[in-house]
Amino acid sequence: MENFIARDGLTLAYRDEGEGLPVLALAGLTRNSDDFNFVAPHLSGVRLIRMDYRGRGASDWGPHQTYTVPQEADDALMLLDHLGIDQAAILGTSRGGLIAMGIAATAKDRLLGACLNDIGPVIDPRGLDYIKGFVGRKPTARFYKDAAAMRAEIMAELGFRNVAMERWEAEVRHLYSQTETGLKNRYDPALRDALLEAGAQPAPDLWPFFDALQGLPVALIHGENSDILTDNTVAEMRRRIPDMRYARVTDRGHVPFLDEPEALETIHDWLEDLR
Repeated sequence: MENFIARDGLTLAYRDEGEGLPVLALAGLTRNSDDFNFVAPHLSGVRLIRMDYRGRGASDWGPHQTYTVPQEADDALMLLDHLGIDQAAILGTSRGGLIAMGIAATAKDRLLGACLNDIGPVIDPRGLDYIKGFVGRKPTARFYKDAAAMRAEIMAELGFRNVAMERWEAEVRHLYSQTETGLKNRYDPALRDALLEAGAQPAPDLWPFFDALQGLPVALIHGENSDILTDNTVAEMRRRIPDMRYARVTDRGHVPFLDEPEALETIHDWLEDLR
């Protein structure tokens, strides 16, 4: 991985692979650039840029007060500046999709388009409560094999069906580091403090941020069993941007892996729209 310096001096990690259309891939709240390992082999003619947010993956940890969507959006734009890229499309999973909407509202001239993975302007409280329950908690499994078995069981309860154990074994390696004392989260545990403090404030109206995407190529990947993105929110999103590409991914909750056939078809159509 390579590094760049954020505006406040933190060293943040990124990957820059391939040639062609610049696509900035932004992961979920506690995730990192490995989130896109499953879809990356399917993206031809793309310069895929993946950033580890501050406090995640290989990036420096910072004050937990800086673990916010606006700050991470600024970090993303700083990365594009570092690479000399005026405009890029964003493939945003969950938190990454919120960042894409934030950039659309504040720096739309930097954005070619956005593909949102299981996220919209309204977050279902059920899913948010679940996220609050696990963020910052230490893994209870000591080894990858045990963690994969536990994750398969938990994710089945959250709507994931027909997923091979090999996929869960690969995913836990994205999520955790193996240490002598057991597995460790690949993010700053203070992310929990940032999440809870943000949750103590009134929820902002994010519909204007979504509306800011109008006029750009937009796509939405939606896990049919998602506890974050409801059918009602999807219907309103499609009403507001009628030409938005859309995939409803069967046997998936929050979030699809993005290499499912339905997801890939929509992502490829979106990339053609961008070109």
